[in-house]
Amino acid sequence: MKDIPAFGLIGHPIGHSGSPRLFKAAYNGRYPYDLIEGEYFESSFKKFLKSYKAINVTAPFKEQAFEKADIVSGPCVLIGAANILIKEEDGIACHNSDFSGVILTVADALFPGLVASCYASFGKDGHKKVHQAVRQSLTDVYGRRPKALIVGCGGAGKAAAVAAAEMGYSVTIANRTYDKAEMFIKGIPEYNMTVITLEELRNAVIEADLIIYTLPRSCDQLAEIKMEDFISRAGGPKIVLEANYRDPVLPAALGEAMENACAMYINGKRWLLFQAVSGYALMTGETPDIAALMAVS
Repeated sequence: MKDIPAFGLIGHPIGHSGSPRLFKAAYNGRYPYDLIEGEYFESSFKKFLKSYKAINVTAPFKEQAFEKADIVSGPCVLIGAANILIKEEDGIACHNSDFSGVILTVADALFPGLVASCYASFGKDGHKKVHQAVRQSLTDVYGRRPKALIVGCGGAGKAAAVAAAEMGYSVTIANRTYDKAEMFIKGIPEYNMTVITLEELRNAVIEADLIIYTLPRSCDQLAEIKMEDFISRAGGPKIVLEANYRDPVLPAALGEAMENACAMYINGKRWLLFQAVSGYALMTGETPDIAALMAVS
């Protein structure tokens, strides 16, 4: 009888994680998925090597996971972090589903049905086809090269910035620590990103077509943003995506401006969903049940 492969999540702390529930829905409970809790990365990594085919990796271990990989995907190199490790014939491969999750989330907003169609046709490589389709069609949607504003330059912010640039957006990063963001973009000069401080946030929100807020908490500058700042001034939809899915801050911080905004607000749960779609497909080599994932996310 063929052994059933096992999967899991490493990080600390992870007791709150919804990943087991999502994985169970994605594959109707056919595969085990464990929470590999541990304060130290090395001990959790050894458990992966001994007992698991592939694992998700969450904070604070994404940079250490990247360093362990023998086979590294392009986005992981650019971001400097990985949140998926997979045993392959030639070694440990790493991927970053924060990156692919952003692309799938934006694609689903701009082109409803595209994600499901690509996964139905191309299986585990569906995220690559979605990426190609968005990149080819983005300027047609806006009639120009659209602008993306990424607020924050932590792990999620870096992944979002690279994803937005890969889709074809002109990217600006707003960060509390200017030098940290400046150092990041200097390492990826091919994207020609720019950096601003949070004091310049409102003007950047006005200009942006895509806003991705990755800070875990509210910032004082959100109080300056008005409802009219979310009106698209140059055609095409205006999208606001928040990374925080457990305790989103934008609706409360922006209040009436967000409630009545013309922009499309996307809660971080959607990003989490599409991280699962792309990540689980890579981990198992099989297309997850997207409808089932949506039902429990």
